[in-house]
Amino acid sequence: MTKMKIKLFDRSLPAPDYQTAGSVGFDLAARQTVTIPPGQVKKIPLNVGIELPPGFWAMLAARSSLHKKGLTLANGIGVGDIDFCGDNDEYQAAILNFSREEQIIERGERIVQMIILPYKRVELEVVVSLGNQDRGGFGSTGQK
Repeated sequence: MTKMKIKLFDRSLPAPDYQTAGSVGFDLAARQTVTIPPGQVKKIPLNVGIELPPGFWAMLAARSSLHKKGLTLANGIGVGDIDFCGDNDEYQAAILNFSREEQIIERGERIVQMIILPYKRVELEVVVSLGNQDRGGFGSTGQK
């Protein structure tokens, strides 16, 4: 198993952990209580800094229950790069309140999950033509 260093900004909150043997991500909790007005985005500090192992990146995804409060990640997913690893580089989640009511994220409330994934960089080559047959537009698979 690959090891990863993790720093807690507030050691009075529990460390993240995989909730079940089959979990692919570990839950991250709010370090502070944050109120989010309707239609607005607030950044929620997640109480962790990490040092990714070489060849890995971190994905932040909303916990499946987040939508029940009328909340979602404003940017769809969060991408954590290998060089975001300084002592003050605390992960945050940009949370959008799409409900019509003020929502409160409580300190210690689990709101997102972090999934650690391998990656491989590619060399980009700019060309004039790809030389392939066109397949169709966005959302066109199986349509005539």
